Amino acid sequence: MIYTITANPSIDYVLQLTTLTTGEVNRSINDVKLPGGKGINVSRILKELQIDSTALGFVGGATGKMFENLLSEHEIKTSFTTVAEDTRINVKVNAIKQDEETEINGTGPAISDQEKNTFIEQLKKVGNGDVVIMSGSLPQKISDTFYLDIAEMIQKQGADFVIDTTGQALLDTLPLNPLVVKPNHHELAELFNVTFKNNQDIIDNARKLLAKGAKHVLVSMAGDGALLVTKEHAYLANAPKGTVINSVGAGDSMIAGFVGTFMKTNDAIESFHMGAACGSATAFSQDIAVKTKINEVYQDISIKELG
Repeated sequence: MIYTITANPSIDYVLQLTTLTTGEVNRSINDVKLPGGKGINVSRILKELQIDSTALGFVGGATGKMFENLLSEHEIKTSFTTVAEDTRINVKVNAIKQDEETEINGTGPAISDQEKNTFIEQLKKVGNGDVVIMSGSLPQKISDTFYLDIAEMIQKQGADFVIDTTGQALLDTLPLNPLVVKPNHHELAELFNVTFKNNQDIIDNARKLLAKGAKHVLVSMAGDGALLVTKEHAYLANAPKGTVINSVGAGDSMIAGFVGTFMKTNDAIESFHMGAACGSATAFSQDIAVKTKINEVYQDISIKELG
């Protein structure tokens, strides 16, 4: 089983305006409410790929019930921990003529020790053959080491894990041998305080992450495609042609495509191909990509071995 953890999920209230004028009354021309959260995005892509997952997280209050209702439309298996305080609402305002998007993200609930312990109790059933994917911000009163503590726990139980994070937090996970890490090329450069001149420089630094314990490294490079780096080989996926509509969720989609396919095939190259397709398909979509779009983009991606 794949478990996705979204510790601080949200209702994403997306408003579309012709123009946004601050300090005045603005009226939307379109709006939609979506179940938000990085782990939720992963579970939604896995559903499109017909791969089962269980979504975990903290959900509470009237907004929590609304969040679960919105998510129920996607028929994803869930096992949320109920908390006393309300699930947050994130507001995203898209001003068309100004070609600008403004986001206002809610803080989210404060989690009590009892609520956290109830959540952790669920993870005791995770074991051999399972993968836990952790991503997104943490709610109030949850320690910054929350995801790392979970990784240590489930590793002892025989499960694999993925933490979508950057910087020192990423480096801290590497001794625990994450299944895959996915920095973009800018984040990788900052990690080692270097400047990349070519793909080989990126590959050499990605292998530093492998040497520290990562099993696979994906490096997204926007319009230059993406790299999969293993200890023996490196592969380049081209960036397919298309109009980028929504970059939010593209990274989550890439992780979902890689992990879900790897669970089924144990084939890193095919997993990379599907991950790249899922990431680009979401970038070319208003919301998380659907299967038909993923299949379409998959055909436009080729994988080239670089050595």
